[in-house]
Amino acid sequence: MNFRVLCLLFLMTLAQGSVLLFGQQETDGTSQSSPDQSSAVLPHWLQFSGELRSRLEGVTGGGFKPNADDVYMLTRVRLGMKIKPTPWLKFMVQGQDARVFWKNQHPAAPPYQDTFDLRQGYVELGDTEKETFGFRAGRQELAYGDERLVGNTNWSNDARSFDGFRGTFRHDGVRLDVFAASVVKIVDLKFNRYVPGNNIYGFHGGFEKLIPESTVEPYFFWRRSSGLTTEAGVPGILNFGTLGLRWVGKLPNGFDYATEMAKQMGSLGTDTVSAWAGHWVLGYTRARARFTPRFFAEFNYASGDHNPTDGHRGTFDQLYATAHDKYGMADQVGWKNIEHLRGAVEFKLRANWQATVKHNAWWLADSHDALYNSSSNVVARVSSGAAGRYVGQEIDLQTSYTFPHKVQLGGGFGHIYPGTFLLHATPGISHNFSYALVAYTF
Repeated sequence: MNFRVLCLLFLMTLAQGSVLLFGQQETDGTSQSSPDQSSAVLPHWLQFSGELRSRLEGVTGGGFKPNADDVYMLTRVRLGMKIKPTPWLKFMVQGQDARVFWKNQHPAAPPYQDTFDLRQGYVELGDTEKETFGFRAGRQELAYGDERLVGNTNWSNDARSFDGFRGTFRHDGVRLDVFAASVVKIVDLKFNRYVPGNNIYGFHGGFEKLIPESTVEPYFFWRRSSGLTTEAGVPGILNFGTLGLRWVGKLPNGFDYATEMAKQMGSLGTDTVSAWAGHWVLGYTRARARFTPRFFAEFNYASGDHNPTDGHRGTFDQLYATAHDKYGMADQVGWKNIEHLRGAVEFKLRANWQATVKHNAWWLADSHDALYNSSSNVVARVSSGAAGRYVGQEIDLQTSYTFPHKVQLGGGFGHIYPGTFLLHATPGISHNFSYALVAYTF
């Protein structure tokens, strides 16, 4: 990687953030209106929103291979409009233009680039976010819990949306959501559409008063997908359910906890599907200490498949997760065939300035299955199991600063130390990922 080029691009990213911030400061010192003030002069039934985001990313040791370095700039522009002619009726449309510059990959493609397209467009009766009842139909985001199974992947440059329906009921600390949707397939330079036959249906609940100082979220998701093949190579249809429970809360003396467990059962043609996964966290915050540090320990598990030809599928499917930084900032590991141990400390350097240090260690749940990344793609596989289970370790450093006028700067660095599995299954080169981000929302 050319260090001078990396420094130049980093400075360009920070310069853009400075321009945005300076523009905000100028607005405060003149008679010009801020975005919030501008909305005050619009009709009460009309609202605009938007986002400008740039992120410089650098990778060395891509695929754990030598001479696999890349430095590129991601940009994303969003513009949305909401029309609310009555308190119970709302129309929403959001366009997005996501692009990548200077990347080694040619031509540019998702998830890095999706030239201007429709990201959201729906009609809503009631209010799915605040009121007792709500019903939404059209292209929309779906995000539940901390998005380990269904989320919008907002970190990704193109992000994710669904075509479908969602109904919501809220009352006295209880929330019940039902939905039926198909994920939108992103194809650059074409209008994005869902794929017929690739559907997800679900129920997600939330109970805030069932247990003191906690939230309990039961859920059930059903996924159907056609055009797949069984382990014997015969065409088949995938049908399986995911039954799970998420439970998060606070304990006395500064402690907090979170747990989530999910079981999957179903079939793909003549193959049977049986898999499970779990997530456990225990944290402690020293509220009176300088920088208010929060220490936490985390363990994640997702089952793998022992034999790819026996007609029994044991690899957990993380569905449509927002998996960035849930198993390492470099996103080389996902919630599939993995045992993940993490220790971390978070600091509040100021009210709007955070920093985090994390250490990750991984082992394959089954040495005969693959290592999968955050996008569920195979990183490496040794079907004989001879490469062992130990994947490696990752150290992550991150910081973010939010200015008063919706401008955010952030940056991070992650380094992966390959373990026995990666040393045998790949060339075994250390992997580095770094980024610098500036974003402005209104």
